[in-house]
Amino acid sequence: MNEKFGHITLKHLLLKGEKYIGLQVSNNKSIRTIIESQKIYFWNDAFEMYAAPNNKENLNLVFNSFKGIAWINGAHFYEGKKIKKHTDSIQLDHYRKRVRKPGKYYVPEEFISKLEFKRYAINTAKTYISCFESFMQYFQEQNLITITEQEIQNYLLALSQKGVSNSRLNQIINSIKFYYETVMGMPNRFYSIDRPFKEEKLPKVISQEEVANIINATNNIKHRCILGLLYSAGLRRQELLDLKILDIDSKRMVITIRQGKGRKDRVTILSEKVLSDLRQYYKEWRPHTYLFEGKVGQKYGRSSIGKILTRAAEKAKIHKNITPHMLRHSFATHLLEAGTDLRHIQTLLGHNSSKTTEIYTRVSLQHIQNLKSPFDSLF
Repeated sequence: MNEKFGHITLKHLLLKGEKYIGLQVSNNKSIRTIIESQKIYFWNDAFEMYAAPNNKENLNLVFNSFKGIAWINGAHFYEGKKIKKHTDSIQLDHYRKRVRKPGKYYVPEEFISKLEFKRYAINTAKTYISCFESFMQYFQEQNLITITEQEIQNYLLALSQKGVSNSRLNQIINSIKFYYETVMGMPNRFYSIDRPFKEEKLPKVISQEEVANIINATNNIKHRCILGLLYSAGLRRQELLDLKILDIDSKRMVITIRQGKGRKDRVTILSEKVLSDLRQYYKEWRPHTYLFEGKVGQKYGRSSIGKILTRAAEKAKIHKNITPHMLRHSFATHLLEAGTDLRHIQTLLGHNSSKTTEIYTRVSLQHIQNLKSPFDSLF
């Protein structure tokens, strides 16, 4: 990279109701000379950046003026125009057809249709709708466009003081930004909103013996296959529900996860024992499209998975709150304890970063089982 080059980051600005191009610039004399020589730019103290009216001519001028002078980062400026490369559309008609109760606030049609057009994951869409409707309820009759950054910060602080988790607060912030930036097409107004630190909680895992006891306590072959797949392949609950019959490759002994979290395809391992159970299940239940279907041939219910697991854990006399995601955590931890390379586990789980997978090293017994407490040598 040319060390003489400066850096300019483009951002949206909203000043007195008008849209502007914001320029965050590096300490580069050439850049500032050009900016100060052109009358379209002015300095904004509040955002600590230069600004110019947002129109096509000025945007072209920015790129032409600094060609060969600066690297221009337009990621923030153009992020609202990105279309997610999802393959499956989502339908949110349920939210349109809800019975409207007096005194309760509902997201506008534009919010719902934009989620559908952008093809957000269904669970993300539901979360955004829930979070933003709570936001609307809090501000009630106040015009959403006039709500200030400080008011939003106070709203988040009030939720934090009520014990709302950091992960939930981040979801709320995402839903607010989605409305203003993506739905309304407004500039990025919320530079100063503080996001809470991400909580680093250890994943909850159970032993292999407990997994075996739970699966053996299932009521039928269908339930056995559901729990067996969650654990043996390290699946998320939604990934299991989205599985189609053709995603099970018995020749290569792999399972294809299509458009998992982050809308990425990946493959994971297929257990020989689970395959044997799946063959028996298929003969008895004869699913048509999805591997696990409800009564009318649609995807199996999300809540049903949790109920199956809870009943099996109770029957196995395991007095813990076992969730489907704990089986995925246990899969990764048990692989690590068996000596599997962390990079292979990362691939099977579909993690973008190895740092996400590394958290399992903190719950693995691989390095501490043979250690003795100094207390034992006291006597």
